[in-house]
Amino acid sequence: MPELNTSSLPDLIFSVLFFFMMVTSMREVTLMVKFEKPTGTQLEKLARKSCTSFIYIGRPTDQYIGQYGSGTRVQLNDAYAEPAQVYDFIMEDRGELAEIDKPFYTVSIKADKEAPMGIITDVKQMLRKSYALKIMYSAQKPND
Repeated sequence: MPELNTSSLPDLIFSVLFFFMMVTSMREVTLMVKFEKPTGTQLEKLARKSCTSFIYIGRPTDQYIGQYGSGTRVQLNDAYAEPAQVYDFIMEDRGELAEIDKPFYTVSIKADKEAPMGIITDVKQMLRKSYALKIMYSAQKPND
């Protein structure tokens, strides 16, 4: 019986490995705030996640309460920020996009349903100043 030729097997394995490395996306942000999504009725899926910046608003998680208090905080990437820092965050994030993707740039606000409206309004004012006018709010379907 003839032997099986395995000389091309390493090439095949590396091709499959490379494919999975390119397709898989890792979580980029460590959540430092806890939020419970509010419920919504007219929900749509986010079209292009690659052209989206996420702003998290909520109370610090248990491991950060001692350092930062228990009040509502804004999280941009992996750090707490003040609402006034949203402008710089948006300008930097939008600047990293390719020119063809800039018209599709969206900001997704993931806010706790108990978050005070004053902080959300402050964030929205900074978004207006930075001309980030496409805003989406994260919500979940109501439980029937």
